[in-house]
Amino acid sequence: MTTPAALALEKSAQLPAAGPVPSPCISVCRMDAASGLCEGCFRSLEEIATWGTLPDDARRRVWQQIRERALARSEP
Repeated sequence: MTTPAALALEKSAQLPAAGPVPSPCISVCRMDAASGLCEGCFRSLEEIATWGTLPDDARRRVWQQIRERALARSEP
């Protein structure tokens, strides 16, 4: 079974260097009360709410944070 962290890492590795930045949503929309992050895409509510209005460079920064969060979640 692939975990949300593994999916986030895989999607972040496939992120295009230029052009439109895809949403990190994997349709597992549950907020973790302890971290304040979505259990599926590792974004905060603010990041989720503003995604549609963010320019691509800001979306790439969010993806970098997602990668860092997913890596931290993947560590034993």
